Amino acid sequence: MTREYGDGRHVITAHDATWVQVNQTRYEDSLVVLPHALILDWGIEQPDTLTAAALEPILTHTPEIILLGTGPLLKFPPRDILRLFRDRGIGLEVMDTPAACRTYNVIMNEGRRVAAALMLPGHG
Repeated sequence: MTREYGDGRHVITAHDATWVQVNQTRYEDSLVVLPHALILDWGIEQPDTLTAAALEPILTHTPEIILLGTGPLLKFPPRDILRLFRDRGIGLEVMDTPAACRTYNVIMNEGRRVAAALMLPGHG
């Protein structure tokens, strides 16, 4: 988790229960990490508050897969959100935030269009 890339990609270099570090910069609010973009102050703390409108800034980057990190525990979003991904043909993997952080780096390193939407507890 300490490898850095010189090509400008965003790498998750460390994480804990309440923060995520991207390219050595620490973030304590929920955020979205993409290889060439960061969406800060995402504002989603719990999967049950996830809406289609909250996903639009992510979908504009046309990811092929979104890793939804739901905090310290795995929790699924509402069914209409799951349906939205299915209807658009975008892969969605729901997992706890630490697992999403680890998985993001692997998929990003494969050159795939991945986004990690990371919910941090107690932070918007």
